[in-house]
Amino acid sequence: MSKTKFTIVIPARMSSTRLPGKMMLDVAGLPLIIRVAKQALKSEASQVVIATDHEDIFNECKAHNLNVVMTKVDHQSGTDRIAEVVNKLQMSNDEIIINVQGDEPLIDPVLINNLANFIATKKTSIATIAHKINSEDEIFNSNVVKVVLNNKANALYFSRAPIPYYRDGYNQATRQINQSLEVLRHIGIYAYQVSFLRAYENLAPCALEQMESLEQLRAMYYGYEISVMTTENAPIAGVDTAEDLVRVRSFLETQ
Repeated sequence: MSKTKFTIVIPARMSSTRLPGKMMLDVAGLPLIIRVAKQALKSEASQVVIATDHEDIFNECKAHNLNVVMTKVDHQSGTDRIAEVVNKLQMSNDEIIINVQGDEPLIDPVLINNLANFIATKKTSIATIAHKINSEDEIFNSNVVKVVLNNKANALYFSRAPIPYYRDGYNQATRQINQSLEVLRHIGIYAYQVSFLRAYENLAPCALEQMESLEQLRAMYYGYEISVMTTENAPIAGVDTAEDLVRVRSFLETQ
C-alpha cells in the first residue's frame, strides 16, 4: 500500500472529570501528553501537532521541542479543537488529519499509518478503528465504547451501553450462532478530511453526543458516514481513570 501523507493532531485539554490534570501526570518519567506525542512521532505522519488550552501543557511541549498550538478553552469536543488548529495552520481541504487522543500513550504507530491509508482508500469524511471484544466485563463497562456496523463497514451507532444487546445472554453458544454480530470495541482514534472538520465546527452539539459523551455521534446525527476499519491488533487501553494510570505505568516500567 502506498504511503499516505497525513498530519497527527493531539487534543490535550487540562480539564478532565475522571482524572483531573491527567495530561501532566507522570508516566514512567514523562508527562502523559509527552508520552503520547513521542509515540505518535514513531508513525509516518508528516507532522505531529499538540492542540491544547492550557499554558502548562503548552510550555511543557515547547520544552520538549514539540509542535504545539494554543486553542480556545470552550471547545465542546476534541474534534472542535482540531478544527481550530487546521484553520490556524491554513491546511487545504483535501488533507488528512489523524486525531490521536491525548491519553493514549501506547497507541501503535503502525495502526495510525493503517488508518491514514484506510481513509485515503475509502475516500470518506471520517474513519475510525474497532476490534472484537472477548470479555463480558468489557461489554458491560461504560468506559469501553462499543460500535455496531452495517454491511459496508460504516458505523450504525456508538454507545457506552452493550450493543448489540443479545436478548438471550452473551453465552458462548449464542455468540457462535451469531458470528456476524460480534461485539466491537471502538478504539478512540479518528481520521478526517480537513473539509469535514471545517463543516463540523459549524454543527451544533446534539443531545445524543451529550448523553453518551461521544463526540462522533454529532457527525452521525447530521448524516455523516463514519467508516470503521477493524483490526485484530488492539492497542493497550489508554488512561481514563486512576486505575488505568497505574496499569500503564506498570506496563512501561517493565519495557
